[in-house]
Amino acid sequence: MMALQVAGGVLPPLPARGGRGRALFRPPRAVASGAAPAAAKEEDGKVALGGSGVAVTKLGIGAWSWGDTTYWNEFQWDDRKLKAAKGAFDASIDCGITFFDTAEVYGAGVSGAINSESLLGRFIKERQQKEEAEVAIATKFAALPWRFGRGSVISALKASLDRLGVSSVELYQLHWPGIWGNEGYLDGLGDAVEQGLVKAVGVSNYSEKRLRDAYERLKKRGIPLASNQVNYSLIYRNPEENGVKAACDELGITLIAYSPIAQGALTGKYTPDNPPKGPRGRIYTPEFLTKLQPLINRIKEIGGNYGRTPTQVLSIRDSELNCGAELACVPGQRGADPWGEERGAGP
Repeated sequence: MMALQVAGGVLPPLPARGGRGRALFRPPRAVASGAAPAAAKEEDGKVALGGSGVAVTKLGIGAWSWGDTTYWNEFQWDDRKLKAAKGAFDASIDCGITFFDTAEVYGAGVSGAINSESLLGRFIKERQQKEEAEVAIATKFAALPWRFGRGSVISALKASLDRLGVSSVELYQLHWPGIWGNEGYLDGLGDAVEQGLVKAVGVSNYSEKRLRDAYERLKKRGIPLASNQVNYSLIYRNPEENGVKAACDELGITLIAYSPIAQGALTGKYTPDNPPKGPRGRIYTPEFLTKLQPLINRIKEIGGNYGRTPTQVLSIRDSELNCGAELACVPGQRGADPWGEERGAGP
């Protein structure tokens, strides 16, 4: 996704409804000293994942909450939430968002939970029974302490493919750095590419040093490191400060932003009097939400000037404004209604 980083949380003007608005704001590139900037690639409304040759829609859907009973969904999963997740999937496809990000640990191993990969696979199958539907899948390997060597990556990947009901996925990522065995995990990613089980490989939550090491190890086999998925939003800017974003720009690695709307906190849905429930309430406390209100008010003000909701403002910010790097975003989505809003978010 072509996206924008805004110093101090100040947003630039939005295009008026119906306007093209392609060249509104061009902040400087964040490129490591002495390095040539990587060219951002965009074609047919999609962005390339690094040098892999795989292209996905600029906005994706994160399926972390689907089936989960530990962090989301107030600790329970029921038919109403299943229907909402299915509605989110169909609404996304209907408005041209076809990139879905999941993981083997989402919704797994807890009583009452349903694996997110299984749900995504079911939704894809049901949709394709009605009509041909293009879907790009990203999923992740959990670097658990008892997993050793490259073979563990292939075994986990094949289990993910079974749950998804597909023979390969567009992007397979190491979900986080392991306590040990990371070189073996990277070798497993390379094996997955060579066996035709994945089209591109990436990492998630990797520091600059780990990112560079992974890039070099895969490069020796002629395999590009396509992406690094990290927490990145208007209120969480660490990738700009810790060298990760600059390294991605330098090496031509796509930075995939998860939680780009801060788990809903930036949409204005939550207030000091109405904080999120469950574990999110310990992060987005009334005190934190009070400090966030000036930014929320500014987002609402900008949206009001152009007939847009806060979600649409953030979507335009993420998908239409170029900061000179390749960046894709995967906000989470649990129901269909907000994506009805997204249809009005484009130029």
